[in-house]
Amino acid sequence: MADRGNTVLVVGSLHYDIFVEADHLPRKDETAVGSRWFPKFGGKGGNQAVAARGNGVPSRMVGAVGDDDFGVFLRDRLLRAGVDDRHVATAPAAASGMSVAIMDKTGDYAATIVSGANLLISPAGLQNPEVWRDVGLLVLQNEVPEAVNIAAAEEARGRGIKTLLNAAPSRPMSSEFTSLVDILVVNAVEAEMMGAEPLTSLSGAADAAKALADRFEAVIVTAGSLGLAAWGEDDEQFSIAAEKITVVSSHGAGDTFIGALAANIVQGATFRSACAAASHSAAEHVAGRRTTMFAD
Repeated sequence: MADRGNTVLVVGSLHYDIFVEADHLPRKDETAVGSRWFPKFGGKGGNQAVAARGNGVPSRMVGAVGDDDFGVFLRDRLLRAGVDDRHVATAPAAASGMSVAIMDKTGDYAATIVSGANLLISPAGLQNPEVWRDVGLLVLQNEVPEAVNIAAAEEARGRGIKTLLNAAPSRPMSSEFTSLVDILVVNAVEAEMMGAEPLTSLSGAADAAKALADRFEAVIVTAGSLGLAAWGEDDEQFSIAAEKITVVSSHGAGDTFIGALAANIVQGATFRSACAAASHSAAEHVAGRRTTMFAD
């Protein structure tokens, strides 16, 4: 990467999460009884911006919230975490994005999101030079319109800044967009949606990374409790086994991983070292020992 600033710029979603704890996840047509609920700061974009800041680097957010109590909550949590929110717009005619997530007693969860104001992020606003001041890496996800992601990635490419895409949730992506992505991060399901074989082992994750590497400069395939496999510049290939931990909650592990990965990249870590640090950070989060993602 060119010698740039050490700010991580995240363009993406902000969601007010309603988090429910229950004995088990409900099946179709079942009404499950929960034990408690609480609000959480969320949205992949917001989570990753907070996680990057929690790993010791400046973090800036571009997004949108509604002119409502949820929006006030989201801005407050960004500011508490030390994230620069000057480029988060308030959309007066829309509700803030939100989600409902249910976590069972084993730590597994399922969620539904409603995008709201996240669909109203202005691509034109990304041309503002202040958005890019001291930026060393752009981080994107798939919870905002692709037109926004393309506008951000084009600006980054024109400024010599690399783009990292966490292609979650999985959705069809145009070649116009993917051609602007330098570093792709996907989990097993997302890798399969992009054409890889079903993943049942770490070697399978390595095969998936290799298959995707013809379209991206670097690829990381995360495989949950198995670990990750990566394919980097100059055909660098490696796998990192997951740490053995007791799971408290897997909710947010992916966003914790991305934030730590981005922070280590802008601090000049090697690709392998950045992946190892991110894997450790995610393991600490899942084990309940690391809380840098959420600004609660």
